[in-house]
Amino acid sequence: MADTDRLAHRFDGDSVSRALDLVGERWTMLILREAFFGVRRYGQFASNLGIPRPTLSSRLAKLVEYGLLDRVPYGGGPVRQDFEYRLTAAGRDLFPAIVVLMRWGDTHLAGPQGAPIVLTHESCGNLTQPRLTCEHCGEEITAYNVHPDPGPSFVNPSPLTRDGA
Repeated sequence: MADTDRLAHRFDGDSVSRALDLVGERWTMLILREAFFGVRRYGQFASNLGIPRPTLSSRLAKLVEYGLLDRVPYGGGPVRQDFEYRLTAAGRDLFPAIVVLMRWGDTHLAGPQGAPIVLTHESCGNLTQPRLTCEHCGEEITAYNVHPDPGPSFVNPSPLTRDGA
């Protein structure tokens, strides 16, 4: 069996596919980006993104249902209760994905003036270019220095019987 074939069935239930099923739609990613930059209220999302309100309502409900955002009451008056949307721990875990997409867009799609938004590292005050690193040795992770191996939930495909069934 060729080395590339040994994990060929990984597409049946891989984590990338499952994650994209949840957050892979454009508006969903933009809502998350806004949440990372401090937007919490429905009206702010709507005005910042120019998103149709039914689409916004649907995406926010999905993000709440899957535990990426919490819908939390704030203020409000005697007539109605207002809510804001706060990132959960699972939602905050998507920050690196948003930053990597931002970095890619800045590198490959930005105009001649450069990036429209830059990130300043609060601890040192410097502009930062985030990167993926190995938690063990600190080396930058690239497509050329990692490879897939079976993980804890890896399931071997059923072996074919002699008659091919």
